[in-house]
Amino acid sequence: MASESEHQQRRVLLLLHPKRESALTAALELARALSAAGISVEHHLSTDGAGVPEISRYSGRSIREFELIVVLGGDGTMLRSAELAYGTNTPILGINIGHMGFLAEVERPTNQELVSAIVEHAFVKEERMSISFEIERHGQIIDSGWALNEIVIEKEFSQMVELFVSVDGRPLSLWNCDGVLCATPTGSTAYAFSAGGPVVWPDVDALVLLPLAAHALFARPMVLSPRSEIAISVRSENATLSADGFRNRPLVAGDLIHITRDARSFTFARMNDAPFTNRLVAKFQLPVSGWRGE
Repeated sequence: MASESEHQQRRVLLLLHPKRESALTAALELARALSAAGISVEHHLSTDGAGVPEISRYSGRSIREFELIVVLGGDGTMLRSAELAYGTNTPILGINIGHMGFLAEVERPTNQELVSAIVEHAFVKEERMSISFEIERHGQIIDSGWALNEIVIEKEFSQMVELFVSVDGRPLSLWNCDGVLCATPTGSTAYAFSAGGPVVWPDVDALVLLPLAAHALFARPMVLSPRSEIAISVRSENATLSADGFRNRPLVAGDLIHITRDARSFTFARMNDAPFTNRLVAKFQLPVSGWRGE
């Protein structure tokens, strides 16, 4: 039976990219400061690597036993953290030590600011929706999964893929295209953004549907209800499904992919409640000088 002290032990998990020296250094500094404050720290790597010998490696205990996952890296590392946090409601705090991080939105604060925020639970929490998929083949569900950013059905080789899309049981369009993308508001600033999709504020409940390089008169990005049920029928052999860019599934002609909002959501921890507009302006250095004296 666990002792009272074990029940009261606070735990934080650090997730970092092992090939970023700045992330390793930041992890060591943060772990030392949190340990001094009485918080147990373990670390986990987003890819294979040596890690930080001075910090305990992730023991495999339930993620629910950690009060917070601190991600030191870029958006790729944040997406890896979602695999750990999926279904647990453990908050994720992203510290951007990558390039342009939109998920890891907080640029690296001082160690004192970060430690104080963790020790004092001084966070603003944001709920982020996710989406799920099922692959139907010959009338049977053969695979399923989820994504925080986007699910993409796309061509596997140079030849275009033929996809028939329906929404809520009604036919929408047959596209000869590079693929079809379905994104969450969180994912609207990722692949969907680079493909010409709209930026959706993260507190908006919606799905983004976007044909990729379609040879069609109508191939515009669409914003759908979060309750929409999207079905994509694969009409050619050269297709693959990708969830968040790294969980891939091969597809064959005749497969039917069902995409809906996932029942589970993610909790992002923020060190301040700055509006999303401010984050957008800062990330893209948008010209706002002259607005009300700025």
